[in-house]
Amino acid sequence: MGGAGARQRGRAMAPKTVLITGCSSGIGLALAVRLARDKQRRFRVIATMRNTGRSGALAAAAGPALGRTLEIKQLDVCDEGSIRACLDSIPGRHIDILVSNAGVGMAGPLECQSLAAMQSLMDTNFFGLVRLVKEVLPDMKRRRGGHIVVISSIMGLQGIVFNDIYSASKFAVEGFCESLVVQALRFNVAISLVEPGPVMTEFETKLYEEAERADYSRTDPETAEIFTKLYLRNSRDVFTSLGQTPEDIAEHTLRVIEAARPPFRHQTNAAYTPMAALKHADPSGALVTHAFYQLVFKYDAVLRFGLRAIRLLRWKAQKVKAGVRLLGFK
Repeated sequence: MGGAGARQRGRAMAPKTVLITGCSSGIGLALAVRLARDKQRRFRVIATMRNTGRSGALAAAAGPALGRTLEIKQLDVCDEGSIRACLDSIPGRHIDILVSNAGVGMAGPLECQSLAAMQSLMDTNFFGLVRLVKEVLPDMKRRRGGHIVVISSIMGLQGIVFNDIYSASKFAVEGFCESLVVQALRFNVAISLVEPGPVMTEFETKLYEEAERADYSRTDPETAEIFTKLYLRNSRDVFTSLGQTPEDIAEHTLRVIEAARPPFRHQTNAAYTPMAALKHADPSGALVTHAFYQLVFKYDAVLRFGLRAIRLLRWKAQKVKAGVRLLGFK
């Protein structure tokens, strides 16, 4: 009896295998490192990326966890063969937690974006998730246990001007998961959508650098000016004032993973909760459309002032926290 009890306890305490996509930088990297360096060693992390030649930053951040609680593997979410090969390399293809994080961005006037680029974005952001779930869900259903965590976006709940295609991909992700979650629960498989607002990563930096250099000759001058003079300027203020770090999102995702009853949706930035609520307050859509129009075209100066005030308050709060830590308090 004692031996059986010990074996049961050993099985209960075995680390969970977590497969994370898109780990070469940003949220994926931060989450992989956070889980791999968990003090209780609750996780065995398989950190994947399309090009393992870009694994240097992850390996450096993981430190001694690399080769112990963290393993780096190649996986391209746009290639079914790549996904299959990665899973086949894992004993029993056993994944306890899948974190679908790989994604690409797109911002700008619709007329300036090619259909090929739009299709490529959908292939990564939406069909990449579908390919992953198709591979891991059958085993989770057979075992009647598992957790699929999807790094979505607040833009999967509310479209944002000049983010038409990116928002469309995240709306698709949200609809897919919302449809699948009821069936999954029947098999004791949890699905969670983590919905960040702006996150200060290489992903966003590159996106906005490309937007500043892009050719806008395919749209009218007024639209080009709205995008370059209003949108890009306001976006920089939004990111610096309200943006979270990848480490913040990793902590939020860890909370979702740890939860006894994982939530279906988890928003990481309280500043965006009113935006989502505003949409549901008026089913006709008139209220939120009017509010965004006024914010973009009538009160953009007020918006920028407010964002800069928030940035100042956050800076002061960080200084206070730093001072408290310096004095030895938690």
